[in-house]
Amino acid sequence: MSFKTLVAGVALGLSLIAAPAYAETIKIGATPGPHAQILEAVKPILAAQGIDLEILEFSDYVIPNEALASGELNANSFQHQPYLDNQVKDRGYAIESVATTVNFPIGIYSDKYENIADLPDGAKIGIPNDPTNGGRVLLLLEDNGLLDLKDGVGTAASVADIVGNPKNFEILEVDAAQLPRVLPDVDAAGINTNYAEQAGLDPVNDPILRESPKGPYVNVIAVRTEDKDQPWVKALVDAYHSDEIRTFVETTFNGAVLASW
Repeated sequence: MSFKTLVAGVALGLSLIAAPAYAETIKIGATPGPHAQILEAVKPILAAQGIDLEILEFSDYVIPNEALASGELNANSFQHQPYLDNQVKDRGYAIESVATTVNFPIGIYSDKYENIADLPDGAKIGIPNDPTNGGRVLLLLEDNGLLDLKDGVGTAASVADIVGNPKNFEILEVDAAQLPRVLPDVDAAGINTNYAEQAGLDPVNDPILRESPKGPYVNVIAVRTEDKDQPWVKALVDAYHSDEIRTFVETTFNGAVLASW
């Protein structure tokens, strides 16, 4: 073997050792808006490790878990822990969270009133029709003395749990994504931050009542239980929890979205 061939062989060996540990694609589901935007910022961090992050956007809160459970996705990033817990309980999915991501304090918005105390007797209030996000709005109303709920219902609160309604509010359950569209037709509506932003609302300044950022509604990355210990999961979480992504969240969303790590 010539010296030139030996040097070339050593160089090839070193290049193989230095190559990224991964060479695969992660398909991750997200809702449009901040969740997808943050993942776009995560994408080049993973690309440097040889991982292609393929982001698929879904316009509702049901299909991303169905797609994950069926194997069409490797992960998703769109939901908070109480919603995931409810989905697992109701549908038997073998999926679980592997990391927290960001918090989107939910807000109650109104085109007609500037203060929650101004809502009249019999006001129509739209809330998300999925159990956990609808429950968030009901708990927010209760925390501000506008409704009474059964003791102990917690994050599972539903319209059926209302035991006191002194202002006779009419609670209307609406698909979460449609709430910005029905806002002109109701007196107020509890709208998730991602849908509020898509509709041109300011999640920091426009709500007439806003949820505290401290609570159980921090969003998560979910994967199939069988995959939770895969190396790519750690790579995804580490990239998401990087200082670069924290800075991206803080500078892009100006307080409407809060990093959890």
